[in-house]
Amino acid sequence: MGRALTEGCAYVALLFGMLTASTGAHGDGWRPLFDGRSLTGWEQVGPGRFVVEDGVLRSEGGMGLLWYTAETFGDVELHVAFKLGNPDANSGVFVRIPERPESPWDAVHGGYEVQIDERGDDFHRTGVLYSLTEALARPALQEWNSLRITLAGDRTRVTVNGVLVTDFREGDPVPPRRRDYEPERGPRPASGYVGLQNHGANDVVYFRDVRVRPLSPDDPAGER
Repeated sequence: MGRALTEGCAYVALLFGMLTASTGAHGDGWRPLFDGRSLTGWEQVGPGRFVVEDGVLRSEGGMGLLWYTAETFGDVELHVAFKLGNPDANSGVFVRIPERPESPWDAVHGGYEVQIDERGDDFHRTGVLYSLTEALARPALQEWNSLRITLAGDRTRVTVNGVLVTDFREGDPVPPRRRDYEPERGPRPASGYVGLQNHGANDVVYFRDVRVRPLSPDDPAGER
């Protein structure tokens, strides 16, 4: 009986460990995409790079793209914590990238860039879909900031430090494209790859706590 009990307890512990790993360190279904130690699962395209320092991703040079290669994401919440290396730093988080990118511009023109930039107007600042949506609010940034992107069917919502900045549905009106480096207009897919932008030599931005979780079936619009 003692051996059977021991083996049974070990089996329960194994199942619990597998469940904990599947939900990530945060619980509630969250799963980390960046392990804090390496670039495992990520690939760089374009100039520059990201380096891992003390559990944090730091951008260098650019313009390039670090994208998560393992899977595409449909109806999910994506969370990214970021810190500006200087007040003028520029970066972004890409979602809905339709194909495996061979160039950073594949993400710009095929997906959506959730902007990180405190210098721009309301169509080019932190939390908007770059040059496409107008900021609903201008939340103050802190040392570390929480960016949460909710992808729910044709809807993309973005909060910065808990404040709603973007609520966009495919087909909503957008301003005309004015510069060749702004994204091409048009619909994006219901699922796609995600990535982080390294913008240039003077645009140092730090990232950590990159994680994802599926939307619950009774919460398809991502309202939490």
